[in-house]
Amino acid sequence: MAKSRQQPLEHRLLLTATFCLLAGGAVMVYSASSARTLLEGHGDGTAYLVKYLMYGAVGLAVMQLLSRHGLEHVRRFTPALLIGAFVLLVLVLLPGFGVTVNGARRWLGAGPLQFQPAELMKLALVLHAAAVLSARPKLARSLRGVAGPIFLPGGCAVLLIAAQPDLGTALVIGFTLAAMLVAAGLPLRQLLFVAGGAAVLIMIFAVLEPYRRARLTAFLNPWADAADTGFQSVQGQIAIGSGGLFGVGPGQSVQKVFYLPEAHTDFILAVIGEELGLAGICCLLALYGMIGYAGLRTAKAARGAYAKLLAAGLTSLILCQALLNIYTVLGLAPLTGVPLPFISSGSSSLIVLLAAMGLLLNVAGGGSGHLRAVRARKSRERAADRDRGRRDGRSRRAGHRGGRRAAG
Repeated sequence: MAKSRQQPLEHRLLLTATFCLLAGGAVMVYSASSARTLLEGHGDGTAYLVKYLMYGAVGLAVMQLLSRHGLEHVRRFTPALLIGAFVLLVLVLLPGFGVTVNGARRWLGAGPLQFQPAELMKLALVLHAAAVLSARPKLARSLRGVAGPIFLPGGCAVLLIAAQPDLGTALVIGFTLAAMLVAAGLPLRQLLFVAGGAAVLIMIFAVLEPYRRARLTAFLNPWADAADTGFQSVQGQIAIGSGGLFGVGPGQSVQKVFYLPEAHTDFILAVIGEELGLAGICCLLALYGMIGYAGLRTAKAARGAYAKLLAAGLTSLILCQALLNIYTVLGLAPLTGVPLPFISSGSSSLIVLLAAMGLLLNVAGGGSGHLRAVRARKSRERAADRDRGRRDGRSRRAGHRGGRRAAG
């Protein structure tokens, strides 16, 4: 208990927000999936809940492990993790290895045990960027310095992920690395130049394929083709609009049963809006705001460039994915297919993001400057008290003996 009381405010906020999101995620995954699975005859309606709880338990174990062990071990294994992630991404695209679902080849594995290597790549790139930029801080002074060690592996990963295709994860990686470069000191003007070029490439990439072009036009005006290309966006907006201020009540959503595709993953925010209303969405945003506040305070208080950049990158990773999902459901961004962090029923994403939270808790609890300063100050105070006590004790004993000799 004494050790837990010493944890700084940032650590407690991160832990509280994570557990609240996981608890809410379990409830909403069951609510969003149970009715449809029952109507389709796939068990008793708890299949996705059990899957969420199983992968969530694995993720919590990983989070606990990473939050307690030193960051030097993580830094040492980062190159192997990055290479392994690249190998898995290549295997996904090879016939006979990758698993195709809904026209996308993003998974490895068989049956219910499937893993999405793109999720692992997100974390590997954050660890790699933090290690490189902290070891050679002068690289972040110009685009030329970061082109090789940061843009090259990041660009290759984005191309492999976009070829699956998975543009949403590629965007999350791009936004996260951009945030880390800003934190490392790269001039914003140069970064905006790169962002402009990347936006042009994304537009070309989106226009080349008919279905991606349809998603883009549907995002601009989903109601123009509400029965086809704009169907998901329209149904998500209808669900949120039907919820009003406080929602229709838990489990009472209509859109999740008959209209919203992937209600338990990509569009779970729409179910939250319909059942819990604007109040539920605001509570969800407040929890992500807690993670952002505590994560950035952790980055500011951390000692050492590696811990600072790692905390900033992990916080950006969680927030970028959350904002991209929220913007998509609200109709402010094209459909990307990224899950809502800690809420959606995405096994790979859930485990990887809980691992990222474990590293962030590591920095907040054991690597933060605040905690180290408190412990160092208390240690110095105890040492000073012991020295003062010994000096006072010796002087008193000497005087006492001297008094006895004088009396004799």
